[in-house]
Amino acid sequence: MKDNTFFLELLRREVIPAMGCTEPAASALAGAKAKELLEGEVAKVKISASRDMVKNAMGVGIPGCTLKGISAAVALGVAGGDTSKKLSILSSVTPKMVEYASKLDTELELAKDVPSLYVEVTLESRTGHSVSVAISDEHDSFSRIVVDGRVKADTTASCHVKKTDTALEDVEISDILGFADSVDPSCLAFLRTAADTNMAIAEYSISHRFGLQVGRVMADGLAYPPDTLDGAFRLGAAYAAAGSDARMSGCPMPVYINSGSGNQGITVTVPVQILGNYLGLPQEKILRAICVSELVGLMLTEKKSRLSALCGAFTASIGTACAYAYLLDGTKDTTDRVINTMVANLTGIICDGAKNTCALKIYSCLEAASMAVKLALNGRSPGEECGIVGNDSQSSISNLSVISREGMEETDQAIYSIMVDKGRTC
Repeated sequence: MKDNTFFLELLRREVIPAMGCTEPAASALAGAKAKELLEGEVAKVKISASRDMVKNAMGVGIPGCTLKGISAAVALGVAGGDTSKKLSILSSVTPKMVEYASKLDTELELAKDVPSLYVEVTLESRTGHSVSVAISDEHDSFSRIVVDGRVKADTTASCHVKKTDTALEDVEISDILGFADSVDPSCLAFLRTAADTNMAIAEYSISHRFGLQVGRVMADGLAYPPDTLDGAFRLGAAYAAAGSDARMSGCPMPVYINSGSGNQGITVTVPVQILGNYLGLPQEKILRAICVSELVGLMLTEKKSRLSALCGAFTASIGTACAYAYLLDGTKDTTDRVINTMVANLTGIICDGAKNTCALKIYSCLEAASMAVKLALNGRSPGEECGIVGNDSQSSISNLSVISREGMEETDQAIYSIMVDKGRTC
């Protein structure tokens, strides 16, 4: 049984701001750190990255420029990235940085036998010096730094120390609900900042035109503020999709992330806030519900890994569905039913990288979340006789983990091969 301190520390560590997609941001961070430690002018940039890092950076916009791909992100970090900004490192891309980055000699190779979240940048100077910096497992976690052939074990302390294991493997839904009920509301102010920040990019996107304009189109004709429960559900899905529309297009507005993902961060906050406001609930209740969605999202990511063939919008939307149940005074049994229905419905929805179609998946997954909640509140959900559904939510989550970690490895390889064969830039 985890205590409240564990969950609060976890939330403060994970719910942090980022600018742009986090895979390019992590790549830029590695490049900037390497440049920070290199003696002399950069002559060569070598990048070694995992399949999923390359996949997720292929099609997404980078704030402040038209460049795309992991090589471009690393080059921008080398060109003038500020490591103190961590995952907001791409918040101040300038034309001068873009010009410098475009001229750098970069070489990218696919790393083998590494975590799914892995990028290593090696810089060589014209005077014979070299620096290698690797980020792995988490987007802002430096795992290895080598300067002129010497391993520097303590040089990350001034920027970011590698995070400790979150120990989420043994966390159960009842633990999360217990924390949400008992935590001192004064400890949750940072979640209000996260929700407001994510709502801001969603609102901005609704009034502008980004990507496929999924959120803008789906919000058209809906009452704001919503005047029915269904209207609140649909508006929440539309606004979350709108946030993704903007973010995937390189909109230079910050987002508070969940599980290292801005799209997931938007998904677990924006719809919860919209439903809570529609219900006329006090902010304390809404923040407790956001605790539920954030923590369920983090727990499910731990089960599948941060980058995988299973779309993060799906697992984040399970968190949102649990928060919906919490706002509507559902019981633990209600939450179990919600999870079982979501697992039965959308398990297998693939991740084919970060790009403008993420907004489609967010909208669809949130529509499924509202359906799961309505069924659960009526005592309805699939049982263990149905495919991969377990006899309770924890069993279903375990089955989901098996599907993601073991069953979808070949799917991930096939997705990557298709994307590369299309001739997309990396």
